[in-house]
Amino acid sequence: MASILGSCSTAAFASRPLSSRTSRASISSLSLSPGTSYGKKFYGGIGIHGKKRPQFHVAVTNVATEISPAEQAQRAAAKENQRPVYPFAAIVGQDEMKLCLLLNVIDPKIGGVMIMGDRGTGKSTTVRSLVDLLPEIKVVYGDPYNSDPEDPESMGAEVRESIVKGEQLPVTMTKINMVDLPLGATEDRVCGTIDIEKALTEGVKAFEPGLLAKANRGILYVDEVNLLDDHLVDVLLDSAASGWNTVEREGISISHPARFILIGSGNPEEGELRPQLLDRFGMHAQVGTVRDAELRVKIVEERARFDKNPKEFRGSYQAEQEKLQQQIGSARSYLPSVQIDQDLKVKISKVCAELNVDGLRGDIVTNRAAKALAALKGRDKVTPEDIATVIPNCLRHRLRKDPLESIDSGLLVIEKFYEVFS
Repeated sequence: MASILGSCSTAAFASRPLSSRTSRASISSLSLSPGTSYGKKFYGGIGIHGKKRPQFHVAVTNVATEISPAEQAQRAAAKENQRPVYPFAAIVGQDEMKLCLLLNVIDPKIGGVMIMGDRGTGKSTTVRSLVDLLPEIKVVYGDPYNSDPEDPESMGAEVRESIVKGEQLPVTMTKINMVDLPLGATEDRVCGTIDIEKALTEGVKAFEPGLLAKANRGILYVDEVNLLDDHLVDVLLDSAASGWNTVEREGISISHPARFILIGSGNPEEGELRPQLLDRFGMHAQVGTVRDAELRVKIVEERARFDKNPKEFRGSYQAEQEKLQQQIGSARSYLPSVQIDQDLKVKISKVCAELNVDGLRGDIVTNRAAKALAALKGRDKVTPEDIATVIPNCLRHRLRKDPLESIDSGLLVIEKFYEVFS
């Protein structure tokens, strides 16, 4: 079974750029294949201000966090009765996609991942299976936007006022949220709504947060993102660019942080993605149909086992899931100590420049992804092999399209990488 963390040989990358083999000594239980085990910070806050009615009181409807211990217990019980999720460790193959998802969990500032590939290749199944591996984060208890109590820059008006007054903020640990954005969602449901009638009759600005608020400091997943309506794409572009969502209506302005890992998936045969949105994804993973007959049989058998008894199937992968959770946690804590040499930084930028990559996002994301991969491997220094593994995913979707070019853009990136780094 191929490992996701490969060596850097030219032959391996020419055929399968991100699926080469790795020695156990260098990576110790980092395979994503079934049967083996694995072993940043987000932002929050809310800003609310009124323009015309300063005598109004502020009322925020909490839809994103737990309110009381009783409700926490109720939600925990409800979680047990939810539809079971296919275990991440049980996903067969698709190493490139799994690696991109893991790196984004380790360092959310990478900027998300766009997954494109054939229908029926497990794209949405893999993304949704990630929810079991998400770590816990500190949030201000009762805050509907999962505010970070240790990040003054991202605190909203209410949380900042509490700190200025010297109040002790109640803090709790909660799992990173994963929010699905359905294609048929309305703009009000995505951005949140203001109850104008209540504002006029009771003198209260009542704001009900939407999906962007719920996804703050978490993951926003859009399946079939290339079919998303243009007006929702504009909303995502604005939030992804600024990290804030602003609702303007009837002279009232309400802003809140909306910083999330954007994950999208789709089939390229169903339509292209707007270049502006495509550039917002930090990494791009290509998924192909498994051609190996034995692997196909294994996938079918594993799926049949899951459908027959989901609880028993999940239990059989519980140990691997827990080891993978521990490894992600240690990689997140180890990430700040990872260093990358100046010489490697210069070569990364040289690759981007010679490929005519627009902007500097490619340089930034490649540096971040390489450091996250080094942390995943348990090292404090980035190597050229780390860069070779992640650079196709960071740059392939940023290259200018040439209708006469038949070679895969990922192979173009690899060729330029060897030309510069050799």
